[in-house]
Amino acid sequence: MQGLVDKGTNIIDFPITSDNQSKLFAENILKELDPSVLISIERCGESSDGKARNMRNIDITDYNAKLDWLFRSGIPSIGIGDGGNEIGMGNVAKFVANIPSLVERPCRTTVTNLIIASVSNWGGYGLVAALSLLKNRNLLPSVETELNLLERAVELGAVDGFTGKRAPMVDGFSSKENSEAVELLHGLLSTNGL
Repeated sequence: MQGLVDKGTNIIDFPITSDNQSKLFAENILKELDPSVLISIERCGESSDGKARNMRNIDITDYNAKLDWLFRSGIPSIGIGDGGNEIGMGNVAKFVANIPSLVERPCRTTVTNLIIASVSNWGGYGLVAALSLLKNRNLLPSVETELNLLERAVELGAVDGFTGKRAPMVDGFSSKENSEAVELLHGLLSTNGL
């Protein structure tokens, strides 16, 4: 995350550790921060067998922190996902398992409110646009800011989750297509005077 967020941003590195240690770590974070809401976007979670899998059904448990424990706390939560393996997709797991283009073993972790999108990033921007309307202030990043973040992430070693390529793409969509999604939401907000 270094190089992608402003200096002074509080980043908590949730360790990749045992189930018991993950539960304890989650309890301590929640006790310390006392959040009013939790939001998970494109975060892989546990499937019914306790393993975390990516969209290609590859077991990535050894590389995935068990953030699911945060979402078992009862705190109001939002999950944003696109493939079925993300935290929150437990809300619709029985449907996900029947859609061939989605994961075979969906995430079992549920949330209070689920946002399903073609691309999780776009679902996140949709949430920010909705919050903008509530706050009567455009909170969306500019298209330029989003493009710069995408390019910086690639410079730091990020790969596109769909293609596996180290390129400024989002789930197989080009940076231009991603920018168009952000532009559309800016247009929606401008028609509402923001």
